[in-house]
Amino acid sequence: MKAAIVQYTPEWENPLSSIKKIEKLLGNYNGKPDLIIFPELTLTGFTMSAEKFAEDIDGISTRFFMNVSHELDTNVFAGIIERTEEGFYNSLVHFYKGLIAARYRKIHPFSYGKEDVYYRASKEIVVTNIGNVKIGLTICYDLRFPELYRLYAKEGVELIINIANWPIPRIEHWKTLLKARAIENQCFVIGANRVGEDTQHKYNGCSAVFDPMGNEIVMCENEEKIIECEFDLSLVNETRNKFPFLRDMKLI
Repeated sequence: MKAAIVQYTPEWENPLSSIKKIEKLLGNYNGKPDLIIFPELTLTGFTMSAEKFAEDIDGISTRFFMNVSHELDTNVFAGIIERTEEGFYNSLVHFYKGLIAARYRKIHPFSYGKEDVYYRASKEIVVTNIGNVKIGLTICYDLRFPELYRLYAKEGVELIINIANWPIPRIEHWKTLLKARAIENQCFVIGANRVGEDTQHKYNGCSAVFDPMGNEIVMCENEEKIIECEFDLSLVNETRNKFPFLRDMKLI
């Protein structure tokens, strides 16, 4: 499987300008990945102006990423602010060939940053598919809650994606937690983080891919670029069969 992570600097609360930046990056990209992954709240940055930028099904983010997935004929994973009857969600949407394949709503809003004041917390894990590959979806702060990832392991996922706006002061946590989630669940983990700065934080990316043994396949710091990585998913079953640790889980 070949993945492409778009590590870039969103224009703060300016979806149209962010779209132009992404179009420029993609316009210079000639790869043929199986999936393209963008950071959390892709077009706005980590805004608490949920009501202002929340979208219905035909919103600007949804339409843009539908078009990207259609034009590139691939799977796109991007972050949007979703408007529902219950309130607003920080969501990760899987687009495929111009359609919505799956939608994950963040289970753990970042209370330290008051995200929980503006966004609702979901209670549902979401497993999506690329062919026969099972993929678990998570967002940023979710990474600190290993029980969520254990639930995905119980579902037999081979890949877990986390999209984020994870700032520099805690970036070592990001690296360590991505690696730990890969090791403990014996699967590939992809973390897509942003770079640049917003009104409160600075970001250095460190978007990365780890394999089921916790080996770092790729990590990129500070650069605004599309990061390509190819990996062999057969390593998941190979690792789980050789080291059948997941079978010994007792509490989940």
